[in-house]
Amino acid sequence: MDNKIKELENELYKQVEDSTPGYIKDRKLIDIDNKNEFIFTLKREHLYPYDEIKNPNGLNLNEWLANYEKEAKVSTAGIRGPQNILYPEDTRFPINIVGIMLATIAKALCAKEKYPGKELYKIVGREVRYNSSKMQELIGRIQAAQNITTLIAKDRKTIPIWLASFLAFKLDLIGGEYITSSHGISVKNATKDLNSQGSQYLPEESLEFVNKIKQIFEYADKNGSYDIKIASDDSSYINETLMEKLNDGIDLYYEYLKSGVANDENIELIKKAPSKLIIENVGGSAYRTLSKLLKKLDIENSFEWFNVEEDPFFHGIGKYDHDPKGNKTFYDYSVDATVLAKKMDGTQYFPVIETLNYEEKLKNYPIGSGILITDPDHDRLTVCQIEDEKNIDYLKEAGIDYVKLDKGRILTVLTANQSFLLIMDFWYSQLKKSGKIDNHPRFIIKTTASAMSWDEWAHKNKIKVINVPVGFKEIANIMKKVEKQIIDNPSKEVKIFDVFGKEINLGVNPRLIFAGEESGGMIIGAEELIKSKAGRFAIAMREKSATEAIIVASALISKLNSKNITLSQALLHLFETNKIIAKYDVREDISYYNESEPDINKLKEAKKAGELKRTANDLFYLTLALAKIDKKITINDVITIFNSLGSGLDFSNLKDIKFVGDGTYLEFTDKFIEIRPSGTDAKTKAYGSGDDKDNILQYARFLGNYSGELNNVYKRLISQKDYDEAKESSLKRYLNFTNHNSADVEFQVPDYSKTLF
Repeated sequence: MDNKIKELENELYKQVEDSTPGYIKDRKLIDIDNKNEFIFTLKREHLYPYDEIKNPNGLNLNEWLANYEKEAKVSTAGIRGPQNILYPEDTRFPINIVGIMLATIAKALCAKEKYPGKELYKIVGREVRYNSSKMQELIGRIQAAQNITTLIAKDRKTIPIWLASFLAFKLDLIGGEYITSSHGISVKNATKDLNSQGSQYLPEESLEFVNKIKQIFEYADKNGSYDIKIASDDSSYINETLMEKLNDGIDLYYEYLKSGVANDENIELIKKAPSKLIIENVGGSAYRTLSKLLKKLDIENSFEWFNVEEDPFFHGIGKYDHDPKGNKTFYDYSVDATVLAKKMDGTQYFPVIETLNYEEKLKNYPIGSGILITDPDHDRLTVCQIEDEKNIDYLKEAGIDYVKLDKGRILTVLTANQSFLLIMDFWYSQLKKSGKIDNHPRFIIKTTASAMSWDEWAHKNKIKVINVPVGFKEIANIMKKVEKQIIDNPSKEVKIFDVFGKEINLGVNPRLIFAGEESGGMIIGAEELIKSKAGRFAIAMREKSATEAIIVASALISKLNSKNITLSQALLHLFETNKIIAKYDVREDISYYNESEPDINKLKEAKKAGELKRTANDLFYLTLALAKIDKKITINDVITIFNSLGSGLDFSNLKDIKFVGDGTYLEFTDKFIEIRPSGTDAKTKAYGSGDDKDNILQYARFLGNYSGELNNVYKRLISQKDYDEAKESSLKRYLNFTNHNSADVEFQVPDYSKTLF
């Protein structure tokens, strides 16, 4: 770590240290360094606020649980939040060691009630975030104390989220825990809860264990205390041996890859790559697993790595010593390489990529070199390429953003909407070439926020499309519905309702060709159904995988490079040959506060104020969508309301307004705009796709930043009652969508002596 980055991390430490009260620093609640079995006693006093005189043991856990429950109802990828990176017992923060302990014991008790008398196995994994190793240790030891065997990597090291998910399904475990906050800022953390399918919990699954925590609190409040046992560090229920025997699951995953994206054609393309492919390993935790897979596939020599060391500060990536307004403070833009921000002079730039130091690091790499950026839990991918600045006209035509490097060279930064469209077309062409394409009807699953070009491409190639709300758990939920129909009646047509309410006939025994979302997560479907050890079947894995994405993207880049074709040129060619109209996509991220603020009291106040703004923006559109669905207003009424906002924008070609599970979707004749509130933070995201990038951007910015103020036209057409009830109504409608034709099959705990040993 260079001196500047170390100084920046030290500044973060100093701010956290200075903002943490002495009574928090002096707390010693859970001695995770004690390797022997011990008991943590949850006291009645812990439930109530701290008071130096009246309640010095107060942890305010009642308030923590209320906020935790709120997040559980709407979270898209684990119940996330900031933590005190230096004092993880600080219960003023949403994520803390005490909360992790409570969630773990609650999940363990729910599992024992669900599968009484059964031998239970789970997996726990982590990436490199602050305190992740402590959380992993605590989870394993609490589960062990409940006689639940926890599979954990040898020496309790890191594994990617997709590997934990894969093993939960493949080994027929009752589920798993994975400690990450994806590509979020360094001080954030979370547990992604995995069910027996290996997919992330849906809200109703999360609420089961939240309700169990409530019961624990009620017991402690009534009886004065509640004991939680933490097993010894060497408990026989903490199993590293099996993971070592399985090579952390790498051998099983290798077989899976060889039956899919790592086919002979792709491996040969990668081996013959004209130049090295670069893996930007943000956080460092992908290296331990992916490097072994690349070696096993005999393609490791085609790659070079940036950042192989594991680092919870993520090598300073995305970190600044000033905020967007120029104020001197620690500021974190996350590690999402596609985030765009504005400088003080109004010009746009990529703040995360600016901190990657590519002008220096890429100076000896040739034009055409592909850079594959993956995040700390290794499930997302951003694709970049070094190009000649003479290609800028191509880039503008394709809608691809870029940054300048040196000597007339630039770095193109493809959105996932762009790179994944190229990938799905590449994979489709391979299926056609192999003669497999006609073996099954084909379909894709995508989130509504992903590009319209995906729908257009699929329609052109006679591939069905299922649109779902944002979140890979939504994609996994559709997979399970498809599988159930295939298994129940393999000769019958599979029919699925998407989030728009449209029934889609996928045909007989269909296969998934691609599933993904605009935020960089994707999976390729299997040609033959994937079979678990105990005989369960899947059409694809339940969690996005940057390893799959890297392999197929590397083969694509290598093939194009051998023909002296850039990704931008290939994208334009794809647009032309498939007659794509909606060539452009945008995403506006509106954050209502500085989530890097180390002072929890200031953070809470800023977040609370920001949530009010986020909610006002959300309710403005959500109420209109629900009123339109219920035929209380017409689309012309909606147009009238939008045109009355004084934006200077014309809404006369608005065709429809739709509720899409977690946001509002505006369908125009030439574009779509989706406004979606963050489920876990005071943020709004505005997505757009269409045929004119500047036009889409104008609408996305205005609608995403709109205050939510209800003018007289709105109040005349929409009742206060409908406005007040919109959020609750939307949650019920969302559950109706997810539970329609439910594919939930009661999980049968196998005889692990036959399947695992």
